[in-house]
Amino acid sequence: MERKELELFLGEDWTRVRDYMSSVLVSDVDLLARTNSSIMEHSGKQLRPMLALVVARACGGGCNEDTIRFAAATELLHNATLLHDDVVDSSPERRGTPTINSILGPRASILVGDFWLVKVMETVMACDTSVSETGAIFAGTLCNLAEGEMLQLQKSVSCDTTMEDYLKIIYSKTASLFETACHTAALSIGACPSELSAAREYGRCLGMAFQIKDDILDYSGNNLGKPVGVDLKEKKITLPLLGALARVPDTEAFHIRRLVSEIGPDADESIEEIRRFVDRNGGVTYAEGVLKEYSGKALQVLDGLRDCEEKEILARMVDYLAERES
Repeated sequence: MERKELELFLGEDWTRVRDYMSSVLVSDVDLLARTNSSIMEHSGKQLRPMLALVVARACGGGCNEDTIRFAAATELLHNATLLHDDVVDSSPERRGTPTINSILGPRASILVGDFWLVKVMETVMACDTSVSETGAIFAGTLCNLAEGEMLQLQKSVSCDTTMEDYLKIIYSKTASLFETACHTAALSIGACPSELSAAREYGRCLGMAFQIKDDILDYSGNNLGKPVGVDLKEKKITLPLLGALARVPDTEAFHIRRLVSEIGPDADESIEEIRRFVDRNGGVTYAEGVLKEYSGKALQVLDGLRDCEEKEILARMVDYLAERES
């Protein structure tokens, strides 16, 4: 389902989320206020808050004030971590636009990210739904995000990433926030235990599938004009490469891992050799198989929700995220 179509379907509820985020990001510090507005204007797909709204509706309720707040909090948290990630990765651009890190420098990017994190806390604490429970959920997600980033950093040095490492990294860095978006949305409208379980597991599986698709696109290309091989330049061993490594003798696998460990600014030839290795040994095909498994699980758990238009949209979102080209 395309974003514009989803925006129209969500209607006033989506407007409420956008208005809420704008209101909490107000500051009398002009530079901060202008920076916040710029980030909002260049937001990405905003899948997490949209997903939260659809899940809340699918669980049998309308979107109340807590639903709006939790949906907004997931997007605030997502953008806060991106501001910090841009410093860690020295990223000059994001979504085709110069990063705050490249415009104002790392100190400003970190401080703006901290501001957004504080707004996440304020937003969650303002909710009527059990603050102790939902606060723990968001705190746990933030911990996952930090641990996932650190594990990925560690593995980019050692280049000994295993399948277990990879799955932990993508759960921590991506799927945990999808899970939180769906879980807190269901909590906000008082969903029954079976619906809560279905919503949470759907979010986890969808998030895993989303990141696996991103990692596939890094090898197969996409329509954003973003060059392939970005993960390799950062020495990240992702699922397509892991799938290929599992199909060759240890000596060949060791050689490829060594190539990854030696990647530097002018390592285009090594990167191309690794990409040919992945292609030759069916790495992308392997990753597509795992993607299909998680997509299938996401669709399966929807059986725990009542039949409604929102449930159909959640199913369509699985197909859209698995088949997207960007």
